[in-house]
Amino acid sequence: MASVLVVEDDQFVRSALIRHLTEASHTVRSVGTALEALREVAHFRFDVVILDLGLPDLDGAEALKMLRGITDVPVIIATARDDEAEIVRLLNDGADDYLTKPFSVEHLSARMTAVLRRARSSAGEAPPSRELRVGGLAIDPLRRQAALDGAALDLTRREFDLLAFLAGRPGVVVSRKELLAEVWQQAYGDDQTIDVHLSWLRRKLGETAARPRYLHTLRGVGVKLEPPAAAAEARP
Repeated sequence: MASVLVVEDDQFVRSALIRHLTEASHTVRSVGTALEALREVAHFRFDVVILDLGLPDLDGAEALKMLRGITDVPVIIATARDDEAEIVRLLNDGADDYLTKPFSVEHLSARMTAVLRRARSSAGEAPPSRELRVGGLAIDPLRRQAALDGAALDLTRREFDLLAFLAGRPGVVVSRKELLAEVWQQAYGDDQTIDVHLSWLRRKLGETAARPRYLHTLRGVGVKLEPPAAAAEARP
């Protein structure tokens, strides 16, 4: 069972979440503001945070950025907002998943299970000890650092995981199903999550889907990472 922090200012929603999570044998603490959430995370260890965006003292998106500055605890966003651009920003800023209100307790349970499974799997797996090199890319799995042509890349946790997984299989086409299973630790999921992270990763590698250098998408098949020279030679 997990230790959960619920950050929700609506007392009715908050009480319902606490009741459901407690009945599922989770240990639950709850707060109603972003500053209280930061204080809790600084003093207690949690397995997952459920974060509402409409907080009275600070927007949840800003709270997420501040949380990411002090902890890698998985964060599930709970929001009534369904704007795609904002969801993209939240994922890029470090959210592990999101739920659009209203949602069922069963839906929340399934998302929590998936997020916790990914987190525990990542913690239990020893990363490769050797540095990965693909063209001008250098990836250090142990230090979780990556560089392109000698310049350090500022990657989110999930962007790094995605890049390292592909770099460990240079030139191999990896299906979306395999990416979900190996990087996100999910048997199924929304392709949008992969597309979002690939898009932001491409931007940081200085390329686009229309003009790829390292990341190449094969429509309906998957994606592969290979050095620019290899990609150029493969073209007729």
